[in-house]
This record gives sequence, C-alpha cells and structure tokens, in this order.
Amino acid sequence: MIAPDHCVMVEFRVRAVSCARLMINGKTIKAQIWDTAGQERYRAITSAYYRGAVGALLVYDITKKQTFDNVQRWLRELRDHADANIVVMMVGNKSDLAHLRSVPEEEGQAFSEKEGLSFLETSALEAVNVEKAFHTVLSEIHQTVSKKALAAQESASANGRSMQGTTINVAESSTATKGSCCSS
Repeated sequence: MIAPDHCVMVEFRVRAVSCARLMINGKTIKAQIWDTAGQERYRAITSAYYRGAVGALLVYDITKKQTFDNVQRWLRELRDHADANIVVMMVGNKSDLAHLRSVPEEEGQAFSEKEGLSFLETSALEAVNVEKAFHTVLSEIHQTVSKKALAAQESASANGRSMQGTTINVAESSTATKGSCCSS
C-alpha cells in the first residue's frame, strides 16, 4: 500500500456499517472505499485498485449524458481487471436535479438489467438513497462471500479434509541441538 503522504491521486475512505439493521447475522461489515471520481487522470492507476475488490459502485450524473456513456467503459475495465464475482451496482446520482435530467431512469435501469447490475438513483445533496446504495452493495457482497466460504467448506468436507486447523507445538517437537548447522 502506498504511504498516505504519497497518496495524492485517489481519495481513500473507510466506512463501517452495522449490518444488524440489515439482518445479516448481526455482523458489522467494514468496507474500504476507494473513490477515483471517474476522472481520466486516475485511469492509469485504477487497474491496481481493482485487484482484490469485492464490490464496486459505478456512479454517473443523471444531468450529464457523457457520464452515463462512460459507465460502459468503466464496467468493461472493471470486468477485465477485477474478480469475476465482483458485485457491481450502478448509481444515477443527483436525482434532486430531475428538471435537468438528461438520462432517463428507465435507460439506467435497462442498462443495469442488461449487464446484470443492481441499480438505484440517489441524491448525495439531499442524502436520498445514499445509505441504501451502500447497504445494498454491502449486503450483496456479504451474500457472495458467504456463498464462496460455504462452497469451500463443502468442497473440503467432500474431499475428507476438515476446515479445522491442526495445532503443532514446536517446543515439544524440536529435534535441533545446540551444535546443529544453524548455530554458530
């Protein structure tokens, strides 16, 4: 990870969300959120941030058609560089400016359905659906990760391996003596 004083190109935020309200086993989900704001100057470095990502919010401005048109390119880049099971939600922001809308909600919804994405419109200014967007994507990530863990556990059980670890007490099993090759 880049030291904070060298991290000038990408804004970094950590957000802890209690999922007890989402009824996800009463667990608190902690998310690291990397925000590139879709700017071209970040394009060269974003592929490094895709590795290890389990979810993404692709946000466009409903009053600027170009931002919606760019979503397809960002989605392609995400799918090229991120894990195949990444959870992606498309978000149309600035729903408070509906009178300036250049991207119909139906168009965003149709694109999302075609691409297999969750979809929601928000207003960051009025705090409408912002929490819902985070809760939805985190809930979907939790479900995906839980399914992967369950599948791995079932696979290990089917192969006769236990998911339980074995404790090895090094002090009791040490056979090295003071005159061994590693001592001086």
